[in-house]
Formats: sequence, C-alpha cells, structure tokens
Amino acid sequence: MKAFRLDELEAERAANDGAYLQFLRERNMSVGLYALDAGANDPQRPHAQDEVYLVVSGRASITVGMETTEVARGSVVYVPAGVAHRFHHISEDLRVVVVFSPPES
Repeated sequence: MKAFRLDELEAERAANDGAYLQFLRERNMSVGLYALDAGANDPQRPHAQDEVYLVVSGRASITVGMETTEVARGSVVYVPAGVAHRFHHISEDLRVVVVFSPPES
C-alpha cells in the first residue's frame, strides 16, 4: 500500500519551487499535486493522456475545449487526451490532485 497526506505533499511541492509534484507513478497511471496561486496564469498545453482533476482547495474557472465551468473544493473534472484546457480566473490559491492515464511522460 502507498498512502499520502496532502499537507506533506504540499510542503514537498513548495520546497521544490515547482507548480507540479508527481507523487505516484505506476504502470497505468501517475498522480500529482498541481498548484496555482490566486491570479496566476495556467501554462498548460494539451497532454497525450486522459486526465482527472480533483480540486482539494481554492476557486477558479476551467475551460476544457469549448466548455467552461467554475471549480472549488470537491470539484472533479475529466479532460480527454489531446484536448486544450486551462485554469483561469483563479480567485483563491488552487490545489488540485491530477491523475494521468497512462502515466505522464
């Protein structure tokens, strides 16, 4: 079994000065913590993998393809592989658990 605590993952991510921390990688998936502070720009480009976002804190909007929705703690968003997507109008520091399948390269 592998188990993780979000507060510890956030501390590790912050210590490494990165917006993204991959904390689990297996044959069929990878999982990471993505952080965008209020007012930040999301530099993402489409990925070759399907993605699921679980918002653990913060508020923002996300656009996936031509659809936009607001997200906050507890929101779950699926992004198909190859589809343009980004968070925007980030009004509260955003922390998101991201699942990639297959694993992000």
